[in-house]
Amino acid sequence: MDVKEEDNEDHENGQKHIAAQMMLGADGVMPSTSHQFQIQQQLQEQVSTPGGGAWRSRPLEEKERTKLRERHRRAITARILAGLRKHGNYNLRVRADINDVIAALAREAGWVVLPDGTTFPSRSQGSRPAGDSSAGLTSSSSQMLSQQVPPTSLQGVSSGYCASVEYNACHMKGVFMPTPAPYDLSSSGHSQSSGMVGNGGEQTESLPLIAGSMEVINEQIIGLPPKLPERDFAGTPYVPVYVMLPLGVVNMKCELVDPDGLLKQLRVLKSINVDGVMIDCWWGIVEADAPQEYNWNGYRRLFKMVHELKLKLQVVMSFHECGGNVGDDVCIPLPHWVAEIGRSNPDIFFTDREGRRNTECLSWGIDKERVLRGRTAVEVYFDFMRSFRVEFNEFFEDGIISMVEVGLGPCGELRYPSCPVKHGWRYPGIGEFQCYDQYMLKSLMKAAEMRGHSFWARGPDNVGSYSSHPHETGFFCDEGDYDGYYGRFFLNWYSQLLINHGDLVLSLAKLAFEGSCIAAKLPGIHWWYKTSSHAAELTAGFYNPCNRDGYIAIAAMLHKHGAALNFARAELQFLEQREDLQEALANPQGLVWQVRC
Repeated sequence: MDVKEEDNEDHENGQKHIAAQMMLGADGVMPSTSHQFQIQQQLQEQVSTPGGGAWRSRPLEEKERTKLRERHRRAITARILAGLRKHGNYNLRVRADINDVIAALAREAGWVVLPDGTTFPSRSQGSRPAGDSSAGLTSSSSQMLSQQVPPTSLQGVSSGYCASVEYNACHMKGVFMPTPAPYDLSSSGHSQSSGMVGNGGEQTESLPLIAGSMEVINEQIIGLPPKLPERDFAGTPYVPVYVMLPLGVVNMKCELVDPDGLLKQLRVLKSINVDGVMIDCWWGIVEADAPQEYNWNGYRRLFKMVHELKLKLQVVMSFHECGGNVGDDVCIPLPHWVAEIGRSNPDIFFTDREGRRNTECLSWGIDKERVLRGRTAVEVYFDFMRSFRVEFNEFFEDGIISMVEVGLGPCGELRYPSCPVKHGWRYPGIGEFQCYDQYMLKSLMKAAEMRGHSFWARGPDNVGSYSSHPHETGFFCDEGDYDGYYGRFFLNWYSQLLINHGDLVLSLAKLAFEGSCIAAKLPGIHWWYKTSSHAAELTAGFYNPCNRDGYIAIAAMLHKHGAALNFARAELQFLEQREDLQEALANPQGLVWQVRC
């Protein structure tokens, strides 16, 4: 509260007190009218007289001292909050006060703090007092508090519940999340192990970030429909398990590589009561030779084998290439006719500041540009998905295909290809912005002109290189340009393109796969998470510095289309053993809790 407002409040209280004395006599009896008039005159004289009366105006010197004390208190509070955000990774709002700090410290100590201020020990410290009301808990929180975490899932095996480690709420400081409930969490099960399955497209060099991934989704958080096939097991002990098939199970001619060996493997999976398998349907295989000429032969034979064994399928629409990154054991490029277009118009691919093209997937700048033989990129994706839906209609109707994950970028994930190993990226590098093809630069120019700053139509120049660290750059360092006027404009535009791409493709996927569960995959970019800028997340398209939540808009977009979120991250028990996590100021646990919240 401002000091002037405090003075005014004191003045008003004093007047009220005087009025109350005027209305009552010394013996508590209401005085006569003439006596009231005499008292009022005396009080007015006391107030107007500078040195006399029971109440007087506060001296100017005292007011100034009060103002100085208030400014000093606010300065101390501001420095405390800044230090907690910068060094302690506390998730404090911009206009946080001392109550927020106390609540954050209590939550870190393991206490539960409800929005109304009610505080009690967590389940690990003791039971909640019997007199407390549970009305302040959300449905998600109450369910989480009442359930236990199931056993850790196997590496390389996808399960309906993927948060296999019971986290402590202090991992995400300042944000309370009770013990996770196994049946509120749903996932697609696209879990891959670097030595076992691996996903196509861009991979990290040696960090098991994407390979060996696990996905996390909380229906209560992003508001998924209450009943989605294979994803809602609330109130039951059942956890579905899917195993990812090898990337090269179907060759470039769309034929099964080893049908007999595959059948034996499927029978083994059936014998151990696995629910089903997950398979990538590669755009570069099915539509390889000519536009809108689809060859599904190998996949049809595979799906029949799965059906005969009474297993189920989770399918990935893979619009990216596989090969050239760590963990890729096969090479599956984009369709040949797309590569031909790229040779004459390389701007259909993502481009970095040095002009290097990344052919892992198509640039989002051509989502609405008719540069692919008369079609836009999203029209190409929709035609592919619609062809798949028509070709395998009976598998949808019989419930064999339980979920379709829609590829939205490199490795099938919704992100920019900011960390390509083939361009020199090494962990824990921050990566580079991928916005220098002509179509994205045109979008940037339009956004800058709309803001009235046409000179902002450029990428930042002080961002280092792929393997740089944040403190080595002027843009990502503490108090760097990322938080300036231009930096905020650029990062907002850059991240909004990512959200717009996901929104557009998922809207068409929802139309193509109406009545079926669809999902999107998000990467777990946890290195440099403990810095103020979160540089690796920024270059990947997630505008998530320490003073802003970059995942809320993505969750809202997924909720809009009823899409599940498959969150890919490295297994925490392996990450905790890595010595380079401390160097990279990584915090995979904190990232997981933030995305879940």
